[in-house]
Amino acid sequence: MEMIKETAKVVRQQQIDEGIFDMELSFPKGATLAKPGQFITMYCNDKSKLLPRPISICGINPTEGTLRVVYRVAGEGTKEFSEMKAGDTLEVMGPLGNGFTMKNEKAIIIGGGIGIPPMLELAKQLDAEKTVVLGYRTSTFLKEEFEEVCDVKIATEDGSQGAKGTVIDAIEKYGVEGKVIYACGPMPMLKALAAYAEEHGMEAQISLEERMACGIGACLGCICKSKTKDHHTNVNNTRICKDGPVFDAKEVVFS
Repeated sequence: MEMIKETAKVVRQQQIDEGIFDMELSFPKGATLAKPGQFITMYCNDKSKLLPRPISICGINPTEGTLRVVYRVAGEGTKEFSEMKAGDTLEVMGPLGNGFTMKNEKAIIIGGGIGIPPMLELAKQLDAEKTVVLGYRTSTFLKEEFEEVCDVKIATEDGSQGAKGTVIDAIEKYGVEGKVIYACGPMPMLKALAAYAEEHGMEAQISLEERMACGIGACLGCICKSKTKDHHTNVNNTRICKDGPVFDAKEVVFS
């Protein structure tokens, strides 16, 4: 798998919700290689922050040579990114990890919280009948962009929009059906979707969110339990950054 490390330039950035920022990066070589479900690692210009920050790819534009990331400020590194303006530069490595395997079968594309952005490019590229189900706390960032691509159902924790509760509540309320689930979001959501897929005889491809260090599988800092042994460690672990972040839900052991 080819990956690029080079200096990228910020094309634009805006805040789209509380603590959530939308950044477009000029990263021409990476943009020609990226696939839905992959991620990049972004390096801080403050060299006291040694480790890069992994951020999922939200948009891919190989013609313009740009990648789009939508991220939440969660610490000092992402705070630094959020203060960048058009024309600023930073080191970026990617694309990294294995993305979604797109199939020509009726699909349910599911995103929860900050797991919503990486599902947008998949929704655009997947050439199949599809419904998007998005789970929010309250504010529905990126919802309109998904609606430009396909039918969208939502769930909010307080029921202020769409179904009240979880993405599964929305699936059941609106009678959403499909053969394949593609999902990214918090682990409890993915665990519930894995069980739902098994119960309904569906395939489920899930993108796991995890803290990462190196981003290339060397440090073993982002492992999850798996049903098969990892050839690298010979134990029932798998490296999310290298072997994922997308996995067949049947292969993941949820605690």
